[in-house]
Amino acid sequence: MTTAEEAAEPAPEHVPPQVAVAPGRHALGEQVARFDRWADVQLEHLRGHRIADTVFTSATKLGDFSLIWHLTNVTRGLTGGRRAGQVPLLALALGAESLVVNQGLKRLFNRPRPTREGDPRYPVRRPLTSSFPSGHASAAAFNAVLLTGWDGKRSAPLWWGLASVVALSRAYVRIHHASDVVAGMAVGTALGLGARMIVRRAESTPRWVR
Repeated sequence: MTTAEEAAEPAPEHVPPQVAVAPGRHALGEQVARFDRWADVQLEHLRGHRIADTVFTSATKLGDFSLIWHLTNVTRGLTGGRRAGQVPLLALALGAESLVVNQGLKRLFNRPRPTREGDPRYPVRRPLTSSFPSGHASAAAFNAVLLTGWDGKRSAPLWWGLASVVALSRAYVRIHHASDVVAGMAVGTALGLGARMIVRRAESTPRWVR
């Protein structure tokens, strides 16, 4: 389906025109475009509901510059013990992840965001970088991998649940295509697994060897 064909295809009555047709949707091929359109239409069922709007707009704003993850990092560190020593490790890892995704991977793609000026219903910051992959989603998965590795499997629902809300919020407020979010989660997971191996080696190295 081309962009013109997509525009000609009738959308459900509750779906506004900007959801039915979005810039950049066809940048990665027709199959991805179909998935993104389907996901956008499904999310439109939730948009406009007060609780959903509050949760996802708050999550997307807290995800800006990984603020939510830096706050989480510092809060964990205040509990003392080994968590205090993990604060600088996670902060450095977060910086490295951001550089790889925002200054590396995003430069390989030039995908327009689904809204040129942002959805007027959701006044959130509109980044100037490429839409693909989602930096918020990557950072969320990256942190979930590291934090679950440190806090154990029982903490997985907490960290992955929080990460999922932050990631999904990007498609909800229409600052990213759904496929950007999926790709971002995949990238963040891969980077997180690599970082976890490096961090574990650093933590296991005796201090006198460092």
